[in-house]
Amino acid sequence: MSVNNLLSALTGTRIFDLAQPIEAKMPVSPNHPGFKLALQRRHGDMVRADGGSAANEMMMLGGHTGTHIDALCHVSHCGKLHGGVDAYEAQKGGRFQSHGVEHIPITAARGVLFDIPGLRGVDCLDAGEAITAADLEAAARRQGVECKSGDVALVRSGWTRHWGDPERFLGHADGVPGPDESAAAYLIERGIRMTGAETIAYEWIPAGRGHALLPVHRMLLVESGVHIIEGMNLAPLAEAGVFEFLFVVAPVKVVGATGMPVRPFAIA
Repeated sequence: MSVNNLLSALTGTRIFDLAQPIEAKMPVSPNHPGFKLALQRRHGDMVRADGGSAANEMMMLGGHTGTHIDALCHVSHCGKLHGGVDAYEAQKGGRFQSHGVEHIPITAARGVLFDIPGLRGVDCLDAGEAITAADLEAAARRQGVECKSGDVALVRSGWTRHWGDPERFLGHADGVPGPDESAAAYLIERGIRMTGAETIAYEWIPAGRGHALLPVHRMLLVESGVHIIEGMNLAPLAEAGVFEFLFVVAPVKVVGATGMPVRPFAIA
């Protein structure tokens, strides 16, 4: 397709930003470093002969900060990464020699939104509420879409509304809504390449359990090689009634990293 034809095909489409802003006060899992930013040089610290000045900053953050993608080296099971790679050997030298973020390909694929609050007629699911395979099937039927091999599946719980309240968003006391093992199996069976959700962990977290067990991570990352995007903002798609779209994402190629902030978007 020529550039002109491609641009013509995009005429009249809308772009939906699916990322949360990165700032110090945002919710971050206690298992991961938070975010800090400080100006390393300020305007006026050095002024050039022509009057010009520049500023820059230093940032400190973990790879699983804000809206981020999990590399396949992020989770192991019984000492093995995806494909049977020895996790202990792979992490020698201070960075992963296998399955790091740099191996995640640029993704431009068909995306499907499963709007579970829309299915249930609510704005947001309750804390600790499971999203099951039956929920995904019912949402797809209601929306008139079908999840197919190679798709990116985005699962909305409405939990974005609590982003400004870190304690509630993390849900260590009351739990967090999310896909359970049956939902993960449903998506894996359909051959998805990637999946995302709004919560800090792509899991069903019952009240009081915290991150003690993360079976959905094991199923997706270790057993199936499916990348996970967490901390997304899926409200714009739901509000516009868009359930099928072109999904685009590309992480920064930090060699050997287990995760990386991303700014995914949808075109429809």
